[in-house]
Amino acid sequence: MSMKCHPLLALSAAVLLATSALAGQGKPAAKPATPAPAAPAAPAKFVAPIRGDALVSMTKPVVKRLKDEVVTTFKVKNPSTTGSIAGLKVSEFWYDTAGNPVSGDEFRYRKPLMPQEVIDVELRSPINPKMAKSQYKFEQANGAVKPSVVAKF
Repeated sequence: MSMKCHPLLALSAAVLLATSALAGQGKPAAKPATPAPAAPAAPAKFVAPIRGDALVSMTKPVVKRLKDEVVTTFKVKNPSTTGSIAGLKVSEFWYDTAGNPVSGDEFRYRKPLMPQEVIDVELRSPINPKMAKSQYKFEQANGAVKPSVVAKF
């Protein structure tokens, strides 16, 4: 009987020794002192989106001609203090002298435009020799958008 107990005791001792050795390896070595990382910015708060008509402020568009496209840039601001603008879309349409559409581009801001937030809008339209004038259309997911031009923010 004592012959059968010795292998069982040896096996249980080996298992106990292995688990205690593995438990000791789980602790990482102490690292030298490093400066604390900067505190992360506060997490973004949920701001309910504006339902219906939303107002935005925009700067005067700057139109530049590059090689084979017209680049229009301006800034857009949500002047609201209480509501965000979800799914903002800005479309630019170029027309010829007869009023026929000839070119255009579209910009989408995929995040909600938070209250008092300012974003840069860049529209790139292919050049067409018939281009005479442009028009902008602002839209949002929950209704219409009414832009107003301001000198600066």
